[in-house]
Amino acid sequence: MDPVFIHIFGRPIYWYGVMTALGFLAAVLHWSWLGKRQGYPAGLASEIGIWVMVSGIVGARLAYVIANLPDYVGDPLQIIRIDRGGLIYYGGFIGAFLGICYLAHRKNEPLWRLGDFVITAVPLGHAIGRVGCFLNGCCFGKACDLPWAVGHNHPTPIYETIFNVVLYLFLVGFHGRKKRDGTVVAMYLLLYPIGRFFFEMTRGDDRLKWMGLTVAQEISVFLLLLGCLLWAFLPRHREPIDG
Repeated sequence: MDPVFIHIFGRPIYWYGVMTALGFLAAVLHWSWLGKRQGYPAGLASEIGIWVMVSGIVGARLAYVIANLPDYVGDPLQIIRIDRGGLIYYGGFIGAFLGICYLAHRKNEPLWRLGDFVITAVPLGHAIGRVGCFLNGCCFGKACDLPWAVGHNHPTPIYETIFNVVLYLFLVGFHGRKKRDGTVVAMYLLLYPIGRFFFEMTRGDDRLKWMGLTVAQEISVFLLLLGCLLWAFLPRHREPIDG
């Protein structure tokens, strides 16, 4: 699989960067669409997109650099070359969450209501980003002889793309029927970590491990427990939307 999408003036533009950008664009379009239906002010989608993009990329890249620190000690300028790959999703998720916390405080928005709105687009952007992983050749799977194997390996990024598309459709429907603010965030934390835990078993690239599990699996277990606690202790009412 050629990781280069196109060359412009002799410089390569990588599929990973293209699909990451498309993932963010799809998320912003989703927030714009859902925001109109939910009565949010115009322009909020773009503002959310900026905060999620910046804080998410910083968090994802920081997590990757920490996990692969020896590769960057000799050439620190490579830290900023995210177009070639090298983002850890859970680091980006934490970074984006902190960015949304700040945005909610800045705009005086109830955190859990805004969080529910934002989280609906996360699986959509993530699904598109995983296509970039597949085209880039990273996050590849273990060897297998299944009929759908790609190069005799599990197409692990495609597994996660399909899972995230289904999760996206479910969260959008659930958002329209929720009874309490924060339950969409909790539902995401209850569902995505389960999928990620099992997808890790098919990964063939080098994985950080501790106590028999990959770090991503351990974070998945932690987030699943956090989702259970969040569901149990969320406020019993919904905040009104200010016009």
